[in-house]
Amino acid sequence: MLRGMSVFKDDVLAGKVALVTGGGSGIGKGIVEMLLRHGARVVIVGRSRERLDTAAAELSAATGGQCIADAADVRDAAAIDGVVERTVAQLGGLDVLVNAAAGNFLAPAAQLSGNGYRTVLDIDAVGTYQASRAAFLRAMRDHGGSIVNISATLHYGGTPMQVHAASAKAAVDAMTRTLAVEWGPARVRVNAIAPGPIDGTEGLARLLPAGTRERLERSIPLRRLGRIDEIAAVTLFLATDAASLVTGAVIVADGGAWLPGASALLLG
Repeated sequence: MLRGMSVFKDDVLAGKVALVTGGGSGIGKGIVEMLLRHGARVVIVGRSRERLDTAAAELSAATGGQCIADAADVRDAAAIDGVVERTVAQLGGLDVLVNAAAGNFLAPAAQLSGNGYRTVLDIDAVGTYQASRAAFLRAMRDHGGSIVNISATLHYGGTPMQVHAASAKAAVDAMTRTLAVEWGPARVRVNAIAPGPIDGTEGLARLLPAGTRERLERSIPLRRLGRIDEIAAVTLFLATDAASLVTGAVIVADGGAWLPGASALLLG
């Protein structure tokens, strides 16, 4: 469960409905908990019905909020359209969409198949687009809303063995800005969060080479890894009226790790 204390009122999202793709685990699950603890009713989406049902039960019990599981693959446009339609029918609308579904693995570019490359783009970029489009057409176009895309910092420089994920997240950033321009007149805000290394996530466990954690921490200006609750807190901010003038932004939350010269701290 979340560690950090929120500076927002517990009911800041009262009456709001949120949908979180990839909400059954990792950063997505932490975001769901944050939204529930601040009054939102939340639908979580993922491919594994068993994992979703377990997560929804845990989150509802921990927060006292309403968390509903709806299994779907974000790569399937018809399936994600159905999720949004059911959300609106059951809960009366959709105010916040968080695109947290993602896929990743380590792969040298020369050994990565077109299929592997395409799979990550389909989940991260195409999935984000399809969920956003469904939310806009079926709910937000007439009533406004907030869309938050979970991106990354991989594409800010060259990240070995991450050409697929870096390409996908670069697309997510471009999509965020483009949709912010197109959908702004409908009062739909579209923003992204680019986390750095986040402790306790499957992604970090999978991608961080053994024995390199201390070196990584020393390379970050804040000298530590991020926490899931810190990414969830930025998401909460973007979902509330506190961010009413913020759209088209990509907020980097990584302790300064992405900044040019950050690695020079290793020499200090």
